Amino acid sequence: MGLTLHGYWRSGAAWRVRLALALKGLEHATCAHDLRTGAQRADGYRQLNPQGLVPALDCGETGVAPLTQSLAIIEWLEETHPAPALLPGDTLGRARVRAMAQIIACDVHPLGNLRVLQALKGDIGASEDQVQAWLARWMGNGFAALEAMVTRWGAGFAYGDAPGLVECCLVPQLYAARRFGVSLDAFPRLVAIDARCAALPAFAVAHPAVQADADQA
Repeated sequence: MGLTLHGYWRSGAAWRVRLALALKGLEHATCAHDLRTGAQRADGYRQLNPQGLVPALDCGETGVAPLTQSLAIIEWLEETHPAPALLPGDTLGRARVRAMAQIIACDVHPLGNLRVLQALKGDIGASEDQVQAWLARWMGNGFAALEAMVTRWGAGFAYGDAPGLVECCLVPQLYAARRFGVSLDAFPRLVAIDARCAALPAFAVAHPAVQADADQA
């Protein structure tokens, strides 16, 4: 039994794992759960991921519960399939790359995902303009920090001269920024990294537009 990724075509967190799998050249099956209909909260899926979120990765071992949380999944892939590496070989480098990735995964993305936006609009009654300002604020703060870190440590990509864990998080977040009309004018280094990634086969095959469940809605 091989790897099976449970996700949704436009989920940024699932996209991170697709990118890691693609960069490592790992074949996998997919199982889609439409977040717009709440499929990820169905009882059957909660047996796989009690949190009711995507992604989850069935690692193909009988009797072993699927792995959850995108960064934990990617770290498992790194440990079990170490080449090509998504993290630097030195301890300081790994710490820096993890910090850069966590700016997106821990501080930016959670504040703009679907369930938060639904709560802002439905529970708090935020207007579209207020939601837009919310997204621009938190994405902008995170991107500004990353732009400075890339200036310090990047060499064509976010850390060094090859894509890795940071790009797995950054590329989906830049896509989300464009989708919601958040300006990227102040972040030329991040935009340049995104363009370099777009030219690589691994990023092409992981893109939301080419996923089997994509409907462009």
